[in-house]
Amino acid sequence: MPHYCKLGTIPHKRHTQFRKPDGSLYAEQLFSTEGFSSNSTLLYHCHPPTEIVKVDTPFSVAPKVAEEKMLKHRSFQGFNIMPKKDFLQSRKPVLVNSDLHIVLAAPQESMTAYFYKNADADEMIFVHEGSGTLHTQYGQLKFGYGDYLVIPRGTIYQILFDTADNRLFIVESFSPIRYPQRYLSKYGQLLEHAPYCERDIRQPENLETIDRAGDYLIKIKKKGMMYPIHYAHHPFDVIGWDGCEYPFAFSIHDFEPITGRVHQPPPVHQTFEGHNFVVCSFVPRLYDYHPESIPAPYNHSNIDSDEVLYYVDGDFMSRKHVTRGMITLHPGGIPHGPHPGAVEKSIGKMETKELAVMVDTFHPLQITEEALGIEDDSYTMSWI
Repeated sequence: MPHYCKLGTIPHKRHTQFRKPDGSLYAEQLFSTEGFSSNSTLLYHCHPPTEIVKVDTPFSVAPKVAEEKMLKHRSFQGFNIMPKKDFLQSRKPVLVNSDLHIVLAAPQESMTAYFYKNADADEMIFVHEGSGTLHTQYGQLKFGYGDYLVIPRGTIYQILFDTADNRLFIVESFSPIRYPQRYLSKYGQLLEHAPYCERDIRQPENLETIDRAGDYLIKIKKKGMMYPIHYAHHPFDVIGWDGCEYPFAFSIHDFEPITGRVHQPPPVHQTFEGHNFVVCSFVPRLYDYHPESIPAPYNHSNIDSDEVLYYVDGDFMSRKHVTRGMITLHPGGIPHGPHPGAVEKSIGKMETKELAVMVDTFHPLQITEEALGIEDDSYTMSWI
């Protein structure tokens, strides 16, 4: 999805001899998440990325589904997920289906004892609280409040946090996460009507080549299992790379809202898409400017999709008692809309300061045991 980028030192032609100062060859690796038929990157390692020295016993990290089928509006207090020191242990799946997992995390410590690779899913990590640096084979990405970190499946990474106060909203996608097709020219450039452009996409920088032997643990997630595998050399031994497949950052604060004379439908907020789901960003914006406009969203039927809204900050005129980190789930099959009184209250308002991330899925979501532990049971009847 990102455009061509290169860092470090690479040979003039791909798949040709590229030698170190001592005359030995660098090890070339093609990285792609869709075989040889889509975007890829070529990385040049000081050592082959295949040198496994030890394999520990794998263990299950599959989400524990509590409800496979249901039809009622639900709400969850995301900040009630308890912080954990370890990054991977802090990740708690709350809503899942065969296309994606929605995960909440509150890690307190940086990843220093191991590296992580999700071999199943692209990851979109939304940073609600905290800051730090994402370290990968491609270089580094600094991040902070409001950043989306999009990490292609198979990327080996560590996250170093600046403080212990971190809150993350994560989407694990079993298909590539992409820019929406309607935003792109037939040659792949973001078009003028898109709510962001290439200037807003932050690419990796500060490539650090760590040529070091030892015992390096990479925890690899595959099919609901975690495989601890030890390698003989540091995984960030890349001297250079080029291509179109790499992690990147995009800030929700750089999303330019699309407004109109009357209320605009949710697709104007779309930011990314995957197979059978979309991600949208609700950001501060001017309200509709027709003299008789109703700024509050109209009731709409969820017939073919589940709608998940993750509340980040601000005042939400369509809903009562919103808290930071709150998640609402409006399942396909029954309509939803503003809370009582919200429509009249919205008339005459000039702008909103709301900030939220929405995920619409086209297959039903299942609720995990972790989600039941943070549910607000009163939400279902909150339209009375």
